[in-house]
Amino acid sequence: MEILAPLTDPLFLVASMPMSAGDILGFITGVICVWLTARANIWNFPAGILSCVILGLVFVEQRLFADASLQIVFIVLAAIGWRRWLTQQISQEPSPVFPSTWREQAILLGIATVTTVLLWQVLIRLKGASPPIDALITALSLCAQWQLNRRQISSWGWWIAVDLVSIPLYWSRGLPLIAGLYVIFLLICLKGWRHWNELAQALPRGAAT
Repeated sequence: MEILAPLTDPLFLVASMPMSAGDILGFITGVICVWLTARANIWNFPAGILSCVILGLVFVEQRLFADASLQIVFIVLAAIGWRRWLTQQISQEPSPVFPSTWREQAILLGIATVTTVLLWQVLIRLKGASPPIDALITALSLCAQWQLNRRQISSWGWWIAVDLVSIPLYWSRGLPLIAGLYVIFLLICLKGWRHWNELAQALPRGAAT
């Protein structure tokens, strides 16, 4: 797409794969966003919104339509999450994070399964790239973001699943820097999960419910 040329045109090669301004900017803003999230820092939301805008344009050029549409949903959810975190004044609470229940996880798993199947069919009709994997990433990511907005520790498990599926997809689509970004995401997610568990353990008994 001509309008995306400044963002998606190759600037140089890495391992015979082209690197664009969009790849680089998406990489930087994405790392900042996830690092801030791992620290339960509210500024993860504006960083995430900027990252979503950049990556959304890159995904449109790659015909990863579900991933591109997902960025729009992320922007909306990030704005909602930003407002939620602000109004709940998490800095004044004994811990900024909370656990979820097995029932919630079972419901989310069902929602993710149905969403994946339905979106898979839509992407086939749109002739998108890698419909089943693209659909799965979208479904898992929506569930993860919903939990993040609620400051639930379980969100990290879902983000880790997203990373494990995304890394080979983006590498296969000739986006090595974005694939590398998700490797870094995976490492930060593991650290973030541990850190959020430590924060939850600091809660007085019964305060996390």
